[in-house]
Amino acid sequence: MNLANEAGRTLHQTPLKLALDQSIRTAPFYLCKVPAGFPSPANDYMEDELDLNVFLVQHKSATFFFRVQGDSMREAGILDGDIVAVDRSLEPQHGLIVIAVVNGECTIKRLHKSRSGIELRAENPNYPPIAIAADTQLEVWGVVCGVVRRYPA
Repeated sequence: MNLANEAGRTLHQTPLKLALDQSIRTAPFYLCKVPAGFPSPANDYMEDELDLNVFLVQHKSATFFFRVQGDSMREAGILDGDIVAVDRSLEPQHGLIVIAVVNGECTIKRLHKSRSGIELRAENPNYPPIAIAADTQLEVWGVVCGVVRRYPA
């Protein structure tokens, strides 16, 4: 398996611009939860307005958006074509999903730290873990803090 090819298929390497000077766009956010099981009566109680910038972005100057390419994170709910919000100011910790640069190639994986070392793990059984050896160049670029998916209308 060619690590560089696998990593490159997972994530476009160009961040999407976050326009900080745009006016805030919001949509109604309702207090009632939408059941994913059995239907329930609808509520008309609006809680607030939802601004995805506020919801996804904690640190504006350190947050970037990337479009995901590939299916290595599908079991984590991150699919091909999704946009992930990545915060560079967050501490990469065991179990978090990160954007990593491995030997010069970007990838999105779950960070796994143990006494035996560091691995970047896919959330798809078709992809083996990437073990970080002593001679592997690794830079954790940021922590994934959200995902956005748009469905066709």
